[in-house]
Amino acid sequence: MITDPWFYAVAIPAIILTGLAKGGFLGAAGGLAVPLMSLVISPVQAAGIMLPILNTMDLTGIIAYRREFHRANLAILLPAAIAGIAIGWTTAAYVTEAHVRLIVGLVGLGFTLNYWFGGATRDRPRTVNRAKGTFWGLIAGFTSFVSHTGAPPFNIYMLPQRLPNAVLAATAVWFFTTVNLVKLVPYWALGQFDASNLKTTAVLLPLAPLAMMAGVWLTRRVPQEPFYRIAYASLFVISLKLVYDGARTVFGL
Repeated sequence: MITDPWFYAVAIPAIILTGLAKGGFLGAAGGLAVPLMSLVISPVQAAGIMLPILNTMDLTGIIAYRREFHRANLAILLPAAIAGIAIGWTTAAYVTEAHVRLIVGLVGLGFTLNYWFGGATRDRPRTVNRAKGTFWGLIAGFTSFVSHTGAPPFNIYMLPQRLPNAVLAATAVWFFTTVNLVKLVPYWALGQFDASNLKTTAVLLPLAPLAMMAGVWLTRRVPQEPFYRIAYASLFVISLKLVYDGARTVFGL
């Protein structure tokens, strides 16, 4: 089990942010967990510790959002995401996490900047689109497998539809519940669940449902416009963090 106090100083806020995000509040901020924890431990170990915590949050979210998800979007996104996980597993020995973080971060930055400076186009809700949903679902599955950062690609596809808060949050919960359950198999095969990781997970696990329910509570009470401003702002912040982390490794900054 990890005993370094600096790890817990970073991990506890990271898990609280993740719970709020997975409950529907703060948008993509949940993807900050592994990058933040990677400041004190390896990204691979951070991903292994986080997955059972994410599974616990997912179960809490399913109870809270069991009826409000968007079926048409899930029918497109989930098969693509599972294919993305398979690609991630197949290429695990060849694709570096730094390159993935850099690419996802740059896409997220471009997306949010286009939203903020794109004028009237941001006011026109988009509709379900099979081609776009398949592409972003594939990317979300792949990046989720690598570093639990599937939220930015998911939000790039979903946010422009401007669905009601609870429907967007419920769709995210059902999507990532499925994705995270599928990831258990390759993570186990790659040796991510050793005794040290599982003991550390057990210490942090009680925070998961509490943070998740706080996110659900806030999502149901924050009005639509502020909710989307928060979602886009959090996507921008995590994208900056991903670009910084990726560029630091790729370019030796």
